[in-house]
Amino acid sequence: MLSKAQISLTTSLQHKKYRKQHSLFIVEGIKSVMEFIHSSYTVNSLYATADALTKMGNLSQKIKYTEVTAAEIQKISCLNSPQGVLALVEIPQEESFPWNTIRQQHSLVLDDVQDPGNLGTIIRTAEWFGIEHIICSVGTVDAYNPKVVQATMGSLSRIQIHYTDLSTFIEKVNLPTYGALLSGSSIYETSFGQAGLIVMGNEGNGIGTEILPKIQHPVTIPRIGQAESLNVAVATTVFCSELARQKLIK
Repeated sequence: MLSKAQISLTTSLQHKKYRKQHSLFIVEGIKSVMEFIHSSYTVNSLYATADALTKMGNLSQKIKYTEVTAAEIQKISCLNSPQGVLALVEIPQEESFPWNTIRQQHSLVLDDVQDPGNLGTIIRTAEWFGIEHIICSVGTVDAYNPKVVQATMGSLSRIQIHYTDLSTFIEKVNLPTYGALLSGSSIYETSFGQAGLIVMGNEGNGIGTEILPKIQHPVTIPRIGQAESLNVAVATTVFCSELARQKLIK
């Protein structure tokens, strides 16, 4: 049975202020929860119905879980149709920025991406195409927002997300910087080399005026039809796919 304190804590984590205060975030659904259980993340608490526990199989003795009813899950869930299991997972504390690793590969850079669904899809796409790091502006939606976590379908457990001042980061990392813009060289005629930054902009305004001067290589996805623009998550998928294609043919 859930206590009032457990309900209060869990529902408070729907808000960034309390996620930061408690260093916890919510993960829902059997698949996503199991992904975090088997990752480097630490599962603080697990609430699940008897049916969900059966489907999850044998849990490690290190996992502290509480069997609850479907009605109790409904009280703490962020979903309209809860899936019978909810975990509170600890937000990892980044000890040092992995400069050397980032300088040896391609990373995504997100400039004020606001929509949780877009960020979740971008994280999931990054994992599919083997991108390990996503660097976000401080204005980008919180990666531990429940809607973002849900949209990643577990990929968040394996992708490194960093929040920082992008202007300072780009200057310090000193890598070729490619920006997704409406005008620039065709993505299919651009060589992305062995390492670099792929900058994607805000849904409505694109790449911000502070970051634009730091874009060394403006790149565009050629438009054939009449659509005015591409969704940022879709555009990111096209960029990741082209990066992968170039690596595969070398």
